[in-house]
Amino acid sequence: MLATDLKPRNAKRHAAKVVRILRRAYPEATCSLNFSNPLELLVATILSAQCTDERVNRVTEDLFAKYGGAADYAGARLAQLERDVKSTGFFRNKAKSIKGCCEALLQRYDGKVPKTIDELIELPGVGRKTANVILGTAFGIASGVVVDTHVGRISRRLGLTRQKNPEKVEQDLMQMVPKREWIALSHWMIWHGRRACMARKPDCEQCPLESVCPRIGVETI
Repeated sequence: MLATDLKPRNAKRHAAKVVRILRRAYPEATCSLNFSNPLELLVATILSAQCTDERVNRVTEDLFAKYGGAADYAGARLAQLERDVKSTGFFRNKAKSIKGCCEALLQRYDGKVPKTIDELIELPGVGRKTANVILGTAFGIASGVVVDTHVGRISRRLGLTRQKNPEKVEQDLMQMVPKREWIALSHWMIWHGRRACMARKPDCEQCPLESVCPRIGVETI
């Protein structure tokens, strides 16, 4: 039975057990993208779509040295920006989003990254997931739960949701988990997804959540 099928109190109790275990298992969990300011995190997050954080970090090491602020990205030739981010994949769309986003930042916010989700999602290339990353990691603002492939997969396996749409998964998690845990929950689940609860061959025997996980959708050999 899914936690979302339980009475609200029992669903929250199950979620609380998950949160306690993840907190103990991954106390050092944080964003894996390298950045020194909100704009750098915004750029890195756009580049991270369909790309590993390790690859993004290698690309942004040179990118951040070359482009200092929103005006630099906005003023760059699109073809050059495409070459600069090419190895992250889908580079044409990513370069277009970064340039367009920075143009909008200059026009609307004096080149600064805004601090509300409504303002962020109006920027080119910025959806709700990216906005949540920026607000939570750069500003410490709990606007929601970042739902990437790891968070979605683990939430379903734990019975916290049956949804596949990221925004619907997020809504289920926000109902069961206290707001003060939203930012950390994403980091914990992402680390857990990379270290134990992989998409293929999850290490269930060594999993810290083994005692509370119903293993929904997990194939057994």
